[in-house]
Amino acid sequence: MQLQQIDTTNRAEVRRFVTLPFQLYRNCAVWVPPLLSEGYTVLNRQKHPFYEHSDAAFFVVTNGREVIGRIAALENRHYNAHKGSQTAFFGYFDCVEDRQAACLLFEAVFDWARKRGLQDVIGPRGVIGVDGSTLVDGFEHRPALTMPYNYPYYDDLIQHAGFRKLTDLLSGYLPANHVLPPRLYDIAAKVKARRGFWVKQFSSKAEIRRWIPRVMAVHRAAFSQTASFYPPTEREVEHIIGSALAIVDPKLVKLVMKGDEIAGFILAYADVSEGLVKANGRLFPTGWLHLLRDRRRTRWLNINGLGMLPRYQGMGGNAILYTELDHTVKQSHFAHIDVVQVDEANFKSRADMETIGVQWTKRHRHYWRSL
Repeated sequence: MQLQQIDTTNRAEVRRFVTLPFQLYRNCAVWVPPLLSEGYTVLNRQKHPFYEHSDAAFFVVTNGREVIGRIAALENRHYNAHKGSQTAFFGYFDCVEDRQAACLLFEAVFDWARKRGLQDVIGPRGVIGVDGSTLVDGFEHRPALTMPYNYPYYDDLIQHAGFRKLTDLLSGYLPANHVLPPRLYDIAAKVKARRGFWVKQFSSKAEIRRWIPRVMAVHRAAFSQTASFYPPTEREVEHIIGSALAIVDPKLVKLVMKGDEIAGFILAYADVSEGLVKANGRLFPTGWLHLLRDRRRTRWLNINGLGMLPRYQGMGGNAILYTELDHTVKQSHFAHIDVVQVDEANFKSRADMETIGVQWTKRHRHYWRSL
């Protein structure tokens, strides 16, 4: 068993790192392949905006000629400057069920971080800070789009390396034919009439792009107090938006406005996981056709953003969010809703989701370890 640091200028070595999950999960019925192009971009120091301000190293463990594990060590200097911290991240962890192999990988991260004077490690995270988590409950369910899936033994491998739980993110299920309490519609109507709230809808991706600067300002206001937040650079915003616009349907994006100001938001998109399975990581030559076809056919809707800005909470705006979401679903072909990534510590959001009928089905975890 041997540890190797990947030379990111060597195409063969990069390919071994990027393609490991395709070997590890080839017989897993619920795993959804990521796009290979995105995996290669992560290791491309000339292309990805992360490397304009930060650094990373990538490692694999081999057993003979076979790659049996991989991991990345990341120093996000932009995050540390914003937080006043000296934190490293680990990410892109995949491994066979072997504690020795996993320990080799994590020790490589620890050594790399210590040499840079970093004091603790958080993960999983990616080169874009919102990426990455470890599934610890709900393995029988196919993951929502953009959410990771892993084998149940990952939690043991990570905790054996000295990590402890930092926080959990909950995902839940809601049938599309669920009936909201009638009082929510009454509240929504009164709030619109009395407080001046209204709903902004979009007709095209070009229109969404024009609103991006305002939406990003709202994102900062809504998430600046969360532990994982740091303000992305302009190039990182472009990268994030480019990925989001590739899958978004403008009809599924709505803003709750108060006058001319954004007060809340709904971000939903069709889950094209089945198309990704058929594409098997490749957009060309025919993968993109599978994604387009699945976007029209899928019965699953993912909700990956739903909330009011802090200064507008407690004014009844949540009733508008939930009734607008209900309108969106009832006017579509979706039969199932996957509500994605609600922080377990966000008691208000959890309570709101449970009020409208969400049943929690999956739990993803972030970990922390001191060096």
